[in-house]
Amino acid sequence: MKKSLFVLVASLLLAAPAFAELSWMTDLPKALEKAKAENKVVMMGFTGSDWCSTCIKLHKEVFSTPEFASYAKKNLVPVEVDFPKKKVLSAEQKQANSDLKEKYKIEGYPTIIVLNSKGEKLGEFIYEEGGPKNFIAKLDELKKK
Repeated sequence: MKKSLFVLVASLLLAAPAFAELSWMTDLPKALEKAKAENKVVMMGFTGSDWCSTCIKLHKEVFSTPEFASYAKKNLVPVEVDFPKKKVLSAEQKQANSDLKEKYKIEGYPTIIVLNSKGEKLGEFIYEEGGPKNFIAKLDELKKK
């Protein structure tokens, strides 16, 4: 009994990093520096995190899954560009997000923009159902550019 309990606890501890919450940045220049240092691409997620039903669905069905978290940790520097209605952002963050929205001509949420570490746009897409596998396939396609 003790041995099987030990194995169960050890297994959970080893698996814990795969279930860890994905860490999102909010500062694009810092994200680009990190992407360059780690040889990754930047994935900007334009969202209305607390009111956009499709954004909430994307977070639940893709971003919060262990499969996506594992992929992202190896390949991406995720940046949240949020336009919430209830959550309070600093004036500086609101302005930075508005500037990015204008620069990339964002017309709806969620929109995903992928940049290389130089800040060059590799592409963009919107959420389509299909879970993390479909989403990762789209990212891999853009990374090849």
